[in-house]
Amino acid sequence: MIRGLFIPTLSASTTFWTSVVAILGTTISPYLFFWQASQEVEEVEATPKRDPLKYAPHQAERVLKRIRLDTYIGMAFSNLVAIAIIVTTAATLHVHGITNIQTSSEAAEALRPVAGRFAFSVFTLGILGTGLLAVPVLAGSAAYAIGEARKWPTGLARQPLQAKAFYATLATATLVGVALNFTSFNPIQALFWSAVINGVVAVPVMVLMMLLIANAKVMGQFEVTGVLRFTGWLATAVMAASVAGMLVTAVL
Repeated sequence: MIRGLFIPTLSASTTFWTSVVAILGTTISPYLFFWQASQEVEEVEATPKRDPLKYAPHQAERVLKRIRLDTYIGMAFSNLVAIAIIVTTAATLHVHGITNIQTSSEAAEALRPVAGRFAFSVFTLGILGTGLLAVPVLAGSAAYAIGEARKWPTGLARQPLQAKAFYATLATATLVGVALNFTSFNPIQALFWSAVINGVVAVPVMVLMMLLIANAKVMGQFEVTGVLRFTGWLATAVMAASVAGMLVTAVL
C-alpha cells in the first residue's frame, strides 16, 4: 500500500486516466475557488475593521496565517479521508473483482470486513455526514458562481430578501440534487462523472488563477512568486496532463 502511494503504477487505458482526472477533480475542483474566495470577500464586508489586503497590507500577516492554517488542515483531512476510502475499497471489493459499483449498498459492502453487521449503519452515518457538509457547499458555490457572473447581490450574510436570485439559485441547486434521487440515474456513476467534469474544468480555472496571482496590477505587493508560484504551476500542469492523457487514450 505504501509503495503504491508513493510509486504509482501508470497505465495507457482510458479508464485509468479518467479515474485520475476524477480523483484530482474531487481534490482541486472549481467550486472551491468560488466558495473560499467569496467567503473571504464576505468576511471583509462583514467586519468593520477588515479591508482588502491590497489596501490594508498591515492586516496581511494575521489573515494569511489563518487562511494558510485553514487550507492545510482542510486539505490534510480531505486527503486522509480519500486515502482511507481508496485503501478500504481496494482491500475488500477490488481484490474480489468487484469494480463496477452501481448502488450505495454495494459500496457499503466494503466496510463489512471491518464493521461486520454494522457496515450499513456506519456507511449511512458517513453518507449523512458527507451530505450535510457537501450539499450546502456545492449548492452555495453554484449560487456564488452564477450570482457573481450575473452581478447579483450574493452572500450568505445577506438576508434572503436582499439577495433573492442568489438564494433562489441555492435552493434550486439543492432541489435538483434531491430530485436526482428519484430518477433512473446511477448515483455512483453520476458522482464519478461529476468529478471528471470538475477535473476538466479546473484546468482553465487554474491557469487563469495563476496568471492573476502573478500580476502585480491585480495583487499589488502580494504578487505570488518563488516556491508557491512554482508549486501552483506544477499542480496546473499535472491537472492538464491528466486531462490530456484521458483525451488521448480515448481517441486512440
